[in-house]
Amino acid sequence: MSVQSFYRVIDRKERTYKTPVPYEKRPVEERTTDFDEVICGFNVETAMAEAARCIQCPDPQPCLLNCPAGNDIPEALWLTSQGDFVGAAQVFAQTSPLPEVCGRVCPMLCQRGCVLGKYNGAVTIGKIEAFVANKAREAGVLAINPPAQKTGKKVAVVGSGPAGITVAQELVMKGHEITVFEAWPKAGGVLVYGIPNFKLNKYVVQEKIKDLEKAGVTFITNTRIGDKITIDDLLKEYDAVFLGTGASIEAKMDIPGEDLDGIYTSTDYLVRANVPTEMLPPEKQQKYNIGKRVAVIGGGDTAVDCARSSIRLGAEEVTIVYRRTEAEMPGNKVERGVCVEEGTKINYLQAPVEYIGDENGHVKAMKVIKMELGEPDASGRRRPVPIEGSEFIQEVDTVVLAVGYWPDPFLGERTNDLVTHKWGLFLTDEEVGATSKKGVFAAGDNVHGPDLVITAIATAQKAAKHIEAYLNGEFEWPEIKKPERRKR
Repeated sequence: MSVQSFYRVIDRKERTYKTPVPYEKRPVEERTTDFDEVICGFNVETAMAEAARCIQCPDPQPCLLNCPAGNDIPEALWLTSQGDFVGAAQVFAQTSPLPEVCGRVCPMLCQRGCVLGKYNGAVTIGKIEAFVANKAREAGVLAINPPAQKTGKKVAVVGSGPAGITVAQELVMKGHEITVFEAWPKAGGVLVYGIPNFKLNKYVVQEKIKDLEKAGVTFITNTRIGDKITIDDLLKEYDAVFLGTGASIEAKMDIPGEDLDGIYTSTDYLVRANVPTEMLPPEKQQKYNIGKRVAVIGGGDTAVDCARSSIRLGAEEVTIVYRRTEAEMPGNKVERGVCVEEGTKINYLQAPVEYIGDENGHVKAMKVIKMELGEPDASGRRRPVPIEGSEFIQEVDTVVLAVGYWPDPFLGERTNDLVTHKWGLFLTDEEVGATSKKGVFAAGDNVHGPDLVITAIATAQKAAKHIEAYLNGEFEWPEIKKPERRKR
């Protein structure tokens, strides 16, 4: 064992029982009046102290195993504990192109693996990652430095969310010419148009876009591929195409009254609420008048984001309506706690069955039925079962639907030989990111459905690796076949 390794583990038992070091949050009464970031995070002293709680587990290190991108978390925490914040950020950046983003919005799968969770609490890895990334940004060391020698190969990236950013960065650093196409007016995809400012400031994402532009990446916005420019058009000009279009089509419940005024889908609601007007298309620049009582339908992170946005928009009564119990909720438990702290009420085991409008066609109430849990469904969660005769009326001024997302079938419907399944997901060899159309790769939510930023990054990294092999003539295109439907 080296001297350094010895000092990392010498007081392991003592550190096991250390109390977590708290990070700073803005007061509730202050933060609910604006859309600024809620988490102030650590300072120099507290970041070092919290990182020093890491006991530097022997291999296999559970925090590292739990991270989809394989971040070397123990190394980053050790450097942080020694005050080398830039070095720690560079460790995170070796495996993730977006440490400043993941540190803010990732639910921290790595923390769930931390063995200290069994004692006084896991190390707060995410807030440390955000802190050191901020320090590295201040020091100017997050620049992307592509090689001077260019390959002459060109790659089109469709979508500028986490998957698209990952592929663009990985491949521009190989010397390829990268052009990113984005349907929204500004680059950033879901990081800008899906995640509210109070979790992720738009400035953080725009700084990353500037890094990529300085490295030579070209961004073309307000351009929806599949419309005037098709994938086949791109393949005539580019040597490979990557699809990082995410999952942006919102599910609906198909219940009576769903078309009433005052009932909004979550993305439309969020972008109008927290995206600056100059970053929105003209048809989405008008803000909504939400009234006093807002009901958000759903139980994931998007529902929480909509509820917290509603409070900041001035709603006096905000309720999340969820058809299962908290134990089955898919979202981030910490974020949910912050949401309740800010004044949101969560009604479990309930679901709307009808929306009721006034004489002007605006929603004024919803009929809600109580539920109980039955046998597990395909997801493993217990199925919600309506309780007959339990309906009641809940008065509302606004309803926001946050009941799930699907990929946009637009590209699949307009592209020959591009096989989709499950309502529009691209069918790929997920180990390499290859689609059924030669030269076209895909990764992220448009392949596996709505998931985490870090999951999109990890799958996009695999795709980037194999795009590089394809450009170098070292890749044999796999056969992608749509699985046959099972006979019942």
